[in-house]
Amino acid sequence: MVLEKVKAILAEQFDVEEDSITAETTIQDDLGADSLDVVDLLMSIEDEFEVEVPDDEIENIKTVGNLVDFIEKNS
Repeated sequence: MVLEKVKAILAEQFDVEEDSITAETTIQDDLGADSLDVVDLLMSIEDEFEVEVPDDEIENIKTVGNLVDFIEKNS
């Protein structure tokens, strides 16, 4: 459920096919996100899941799976 919502957000924000995104997809390398993209993404995630991502946690979120794990543990 969380993964599906995250995939939908990522597909819209990065203009990629939702089916091409997996838990192993890296946000910066595979999706081409720069630091501004990551900030925008995290704002979308925080709004959608009502969870706050602390700045010190951002560097630990490299893949879609990392992001999903964080949301599941903190929402």
